[in-house]
Amino acid sequence: MTEINLDNLEDFIRGTAILGTGGGGDPYIGSLMLKQELDKCGSIQLIDPKDASDDLFAVSVACMGAPTVFVEKIPNTQTAIEGMRRAEKELGRKFNAVIPLEAGGLNATLPLAVAARLGLPLVDGDGMGRAFPEFQMTTFNFCGVKCAPFVMSDDFGNTVVIDTEDAARAEAYGRPVCVKMGGIAQIASYAMTGQEIRTCTVPRTVSLALEIGRAVREARVKGEQNAAEALISYFETSNPPRFSRLLFDGKVEDVIRESADGWVRGQVSLANDTGNKMEIPFQNEFSRARLDGKTVAINPDLIMILDRETGEAITTETLRYGQRVRVLGVASVPIMRTPEALKVIGPRAFGLDEDFCALENIAWNGSD
Repeated sequence: MTEINLDNLEDFIRGTAILGTGGGGDPYIGSLMLKQELDKCGSIQLIDPKDASDDLFAVSVACMGAPTVFVEKIPNTQTAIEGMRRAEKELGRKFNAVIPLEAGGLNATLPLAVAARLGLPLVDGDGMGRAFPEFQMTTFNFCGVKCAPFVMSDDFGNTVVIDTEDAARAEAYGRPVCVKMGGIAQIASYAMTGQEIRTCTVPRTVSLALEIGRAVREARVKGEQNAAEALISYFETSNPPRFSRLLFDGKVEDVIRESADGWVRGQVSLANDTGNKMEIPFQNEFSRARLDGKTVAINPDLIMILDRETGEAITTETLRYGQRVRVLGVASVPIMRTPEALKVIGPRAFGLDEDFCALENIAWNGSD
């Protein structure tokens, strides 16, 4: 049985940062939160979604806000638990498991911290298989799991309960509340039965983060491949295999970034020695990569910016002029590419002026 413990924590955190596709906040903060809990409990039991029993009742806990705010206002495990307890009160039923909302960044770490503190098992899966900026952008939503009660809590003991079955409305109502809470709020939502977990979850993403982090670490130790090459090799044989491609190798030329309305928005521009240019806009996470004016990867497929030397993920709030980077594209899982999913997480949901084209179907001549 897979578990998360102090021995594999570093690999897990590295993997969540990569799956965060630029969003989710500083992975170092997440590692400190989780280490504190693992020092006390030792390990966290993982439940494969396919093995979720009918008596399982899980809650999704997450953090809402702009990653730039998380640098100064760190997510709080106890505040998340207080929101979870309020959700139990609203539902009249106790939770006996925790499930992540997304696979990347702090929102992949916070559920583990909550599970560790409460001694609950964690579902080895999530609703995104990566990170997205809005709460309706999840398999839980378009597979029919109710988001209500949508409970928001802050560090002062305040809670706000949004009672709507429309996840997009919960996001629209909740985002201004998040701003009033100081740009960060802990969320408890998407209460799920065992049957819903089995059918509505992107499976094994906690294990995926662990394996991705391990692949990068081993590439550094062996020195036989760079991190991007190691990840491409990993995805060729992952379960299931997924198409991936190196999109760019160059340096950061410019960054435009602002925190507004509960998100961090902007664009990073890259250049290489042969004169190629790449532009990647972001709303917490990277949403599209254009090479010399042509789209080469787009949501919901994953766009990852990695430090060229270490292979560590670079988040949107840590992008800086002159950084040497590699950009990797990875195909999203099939459930994220269905017509129902693309209505919620496709390019036009982010205001982009084109439809989704799968990474593996985009004509490719490289950037050299």
